[in-house]
Amino acid sequence: MENPGEHLVGQYLREVKKCDFVEFNLQTRFVQGEIDVVGINSSKKIAYFCEVATHLETGLQYTKNNTPDNVDRFVKKFEKDIEYAQRHFGGFLNVFMLWTPIIKIPKKDTTKHNQLKDINEIIKRVQNTSNVTVEVIYNEKFYECIQELRTIARETTEAMNSTIMRFLQIEEKILRHIKK
Repeated sequence: MENPGEHLVGQYLREVKKCDFVEFNLQTRFVQGEIDVVGINSSKKIAYFCEVATHLETGLQYTKNNTPDNVDRFVKKFEKDIEYAQRHFGGFLNVFMLWTPIIKIPKKDTTKHNQLKDINEIIKRVQNTSNVTVEVIYNEKFYECIQELRTIARETTEAMNSTIMRFLQIEEKILRHIKK
């Protein structure tokens, strides 16, 4: 079952990117692990492969044996995602995304857990090994994506099936009612 962060990303793919198919926690057959969210826009032949990390207090801060592990962890995840995409979606434009609401921007470059440096290293390593660009959605950009969903919820009159979209729809309708 998807977590709320994955559900939010899935709704963004469905509502904004117009994906007609969204799968959560896709178990891959040939490579161990899962892909958090996959969205397919079949009319435009675009496949989105998304990894989602919604750590709110710590930001993006994975560790392994008390050592920062963001870079290795996500490079491996994207290598698996890329292999899956190449195997199954060769005729599609494949888009790889990392969604994380909070990246803490360090005051000093020497910070032990430099999340912004990690993001840049993930992008660089995936680009160098696979010739693939990873789009990272974080901080303001993540918030902007939520605002796009909020706008859709505000403008939709029929009940929305997604719990998150229905919540945004209710919230927007209440705000409009209170302002009257």
